[in-house]
This record gives sequence, structure tokens and C-alpha cells, in this order.
Amino acid sequence: MKPTLLVLAAGMGSRYGGVKQIDSIGLHNETLLDFATFDAMRSGFGKVVYIIRKDIEKDFRERLFDRVAKNFDAEYVFQDPKKCFTSEQLAKQSPERKKPWGTMHAVLCAEDAIKTPFAVINADDYYGREGFETIGKYLSGLDNSSTEHAMVSYQLANTMSKNGTVSRGVCQIENGLLVSMCEHTKIGFEGDKIISQLEGGNVEFTGKESVSMNFFGFTPNAFEGFHLYWDDFVKNNIESEKAEGLLPVAAGLIVNKKLGTVKAFTSTEKWFGMTYPEDRASVKEAIADKIKTNYYPEQLWEKQ
Repeated sequence: MKPTLLVLAAGMGSRYGGVKQIDSIGLHNETLLDFATFDAMRSGFGKVVYIIRKDIEKDFRERLFDRVAKNFDAEYVFQDPKKCFTSEQLAKQSPERKKPWGTMHAVLCAEDAIKTPFAVINADDYYGREGFETIGKYLSGLDNSSTEHAMVSYQLANTMSKNGTVSRGVCQIENGLLVSMCEHTKIGFEGDKIISQLEGGNVEFTGKESVSMNFFGFTPNAFEGFHLYWDDFVKNNIESEKAEGLLPVAAGLIVNKKLGTVKAFTSTEKWFGMTYPEDRASVKEAIADKIKTNYYPEQLWEKQ
């Protein structure tokens, strides 16, 4: 069966300063998401599901979704802040809570739309077609009950931003399988060095480390582990104003609890993304260069 692409597009974009998921960067106002969806379609995926916020629905449809849906099987769901909570849990939430509940909550909000093995990506990252081809082929060979999940990792040096720090899950991989993942939320350049800023002291990286970019491949079987993680997370964080349930941590739980394995593929593609406003110019330039070399057609979609 053809896999589904699940896109995490409900983030607030606090560092970017706007709704970066639908900011135009292509020659015909395409967004970064247009290119990711196009790569997935060309790599054998059968459908795309976007997870968005209700307040961006109108702009999302006008600036991305309606043209994608003319060319590819597409739908969207909302990351409803009340979903996946009991009435008692909702009553305990802080009235000051403004942030979404994180990438794990977003995936759970889309559970009913997932009918096949699926890949998960961020809306504001460029992954390259190589990763979609690799994970698409892998997922196409699985059935829904399989516990043999996957991820595409990238070399840390290929995923850095010149405009500020980034968050990356640093992976321990043995015999082609993910063993563990440690989330580092502030990795940046200090001169020529790559430094992770930690409360207990900074850590220097070589740049050759394998890191997660939230590019995972799961079967629907993974939701068993996701719910275990979510239930524990909510129990410990329901009154928090900022705590977020993170998909990489949930993927690590699946491995640690022996609920499944995560095969680790490695991509040599160079990442670029829309983390900061200053990133937009370099992203537009990178996309324009790929069009010049015919990696992408000048007009991405046949039907507009």
C-alpha cells in the first residue's frame, strides 16, 4: 500500500515571527511545504495530511492547500488544544497556557486520518527527495501491524542555521537501528565550533553526529506507544504553561519499551529551513538554484 505523508504545520513560529508554513519562497509563490509534498508524491506516497491550527485555515487553503489538492490526494486536520484530554485534565490546565502541546499532541490529533504506514515531517524544514524516496520505499513494504518503524537521520553539520540556534535530537545508532536519542534544544555556532548550550555546561560536537529532523516513518501500530507516552506526559505536565510532548521522545520510548524498532537511514542532503526570518532569503536562493538545475520544474504543479 502507498504510505501517507503527515505534516506538522501547526507550530506558532515564535522565533520566525510569522506563519512560516505558508510563506512563499518559490518562483510562483510556492511554500516550502509545496516542495516537500511534491517530493513525497514523486517518491510513491499516496496521500498527504497536514496538521494545522484553526486560525490559519483560510490563509492555508488560499496559499497552499487548494492547489495541492488539485494535484494530489490531500486533507488537513486541526491540532485542537482540547483534543486528547479528559474533562478533568482540561480543568487542570493553566489559563496562561498559549503554546500548542507539541509534536506528539499534533500526531495524536491526526490519528483518525491515518490508514496506512506514514512518514512524519516538519512543515518548515527542507529534507530533500532522497529521504522521501528511501523512507517511502521502506514504508511501502510494511503492513499496518508491523513494529519495524524507521527514521531518516542527517549529519549535524548539514542541519545548522547561520542565524541562530537549532533543536536537534542527537542519535545513537547501532547496527542500523536507533538505540537512543537525546534532545538538544540550543545547538549553534561559536566561531567555527558547534556547541550545544546546556544548563550543566556546554557540549562541543564534531558536526558528524547523526541527528533527528523529525523525519520518521511509522505504521499505525506505533500509536500504542504514542498513547503510553502521552498519558505519562499529561500526568506530569498538565498544569505547565510551556511543556510540550515531543515525537522524538515518544519514538525513543517505543525503542526503550521494546514495543518496536526504528531503522535508521542516513541522508547526505543538506538541510535548510525557515527557523528565523533571516532564513527566508537563503531558502529562496536554494530553491531557485534547484530549479535552475531542473531538480524542480519552474512551475511545480500542473493544476493551479
